Amino acid sequence: MSKLATATALWLPAPKPHPDARARLICFPYAGGGVPVFRQWPEALPGDMELRVVQLPGRGPRLREERFVSVPPLIEVLGEALRPLLDRPFAFFGHSLGAILAFELARSLREQALGPAHLFVSGNVAPQVPPPAPDIHQLPDAEFVQKIKDMNGVPEVILNSQELLAIFLPAIRSDFVLLETYRNEKSGPPLGCPITAFGGLQDPRTTREGLEAWRAQTTGDFILNMLRGGHFFIESERSCLIRAIVQKLLATAACVTR
Repeated sequence: MSKLATATALWLPAPKPHPDARARLICFPYAGGGVPVFRQWPEALPGDMELRVVQLPGRGPRLREERFVSVPPLIEVLGEALRPLLDRPFAFFGHSLGAILAFELARSLREQALGPAHLFVSGNVAPQVPPPAPDIHQLPDAEFVQKIKDMNGVPEVILNSQELLAIFLPAIRSDFVLLETYRNEKSGPPLGCPITAFGGLQDPRTTREGLEAWRAQTTGDFILNMLRGGHFFIESERSCLIRAIVQKLLATAACVTR
């Protein structure tokens, strides 16, 4: 296996490999998340589509690797690892931190005359909009953990174990550094691909207006879907979310017929 292929397998593993797939859905998890977030997704996707999940340093088999704390260098490295997967149509889905990473990677690929057939952003306001929730990445451990608990996005077995917290907390905090220090500073025209945004009706980290503002980031079609739940409606409303994504993918001819 070449060095690039090894990097691709490390950065973008496939929970259920499908080498003959005609298209790919590439997913970007929320802060602290990884491959397990999307473990149940492959079964709900079209049979000719492969799921790939971005796996950042600091979790899973990459637990001991140095973590990124700035978005631009992360996008540069991730873009290189993604290159072997651009041999067929693909779409991006990102939740919370993942929405920003998916968006920035789509912009980076656009500069190379590449890009996703569809961009799905979830659980985050548009990059030009100030986030409605206060930053938490600089809080002391006890307060930071309480904020994470309040979001209901990390398993209780981790949050209630000092040993497990010592393992996972650094990656979660570094992800929040990425999320909360990100600034939309790159100029350029909007993306040309359609954008679908998803939000939770009870999510304190977004607003409907902030989600609607994603419309300005594309010259293509835009739709906003509001689902029941808080910030982690990606878990509580998984079936509805995946169903909406699949409907859009099936309607995007480039993703299923090329």
